[in-house]
Amino acid sequence: MSGATSEGGYVCVPYLQNNDFTTLRNAFQKSDSIDDMYFATATFSEDGRAYFPSHSNTYLLARFKNRSQMMSEIEKCNLSTPTFVFTKNDELFERLTNDNLNLVSIYYLEYGDTLSDLSDLGFIVAKRHRVQRADLGNLKLSTTQTQKFTFPYEGNLVFLEVTSDNKHQADNKYCEKTRKEVQRKGIGMTSLLNLSVIEKLK
Repeated sequence: MSGATSEGGYVCVPYLQNNDFTTLRNAFQKSDSIDDMYFATATFSEDGRAYFPSHSNTYLLARFKNRSQMMSEIEKCNLSTPTFVFTKNDELFERLTNDNLNLVSIYYLEYGDTLSDLSDLGFIVAKRHRVQRADLGNLKLSTTQTQKFTFPYEGNLVFLEVTSDNKHQADNKYCEKTRKEVQRKGIGMTSLLNLSVIEKLK
């Protein structure tokens, strides 16, 4: 993947009813590095569940500007269920809209990440009018647990932000159709997880 590394991205913290989580959520509320914060439910694909068996069903999803600041905040809290920190490397495209964020869909590329593949990918996704933004990026996990498997595609991720007033199920299907269209181009794009936004917190 090419392009300058941006320090922005998303963090997904397991939504837990404990002091560490509450402290972290309060820090996020006050942080200048956090733009938006949401309560979201997570649907992991079968592949995603295999790599991350100890995941949560609900997450605090936050959009951040500075990864190192984010990591130091998270590492102060010893959360055993993995926290996902997704950092964006390259923007495929962005469409300005005032619509509400409804879904963040995250994929990994098993193959098909040459520059021409990525430009095909950007072109296909840009035609999907509900996709507000598409980025390439990477994943860093923060957890006190030892992971049984290393996720081999952590540097090859694709993020789609979907804005709409539809039911989450409809937008999940919409993203799956988009993924299949990308696959037909010979690009191995596999679903990792979908984050359905339930409520905006900040």
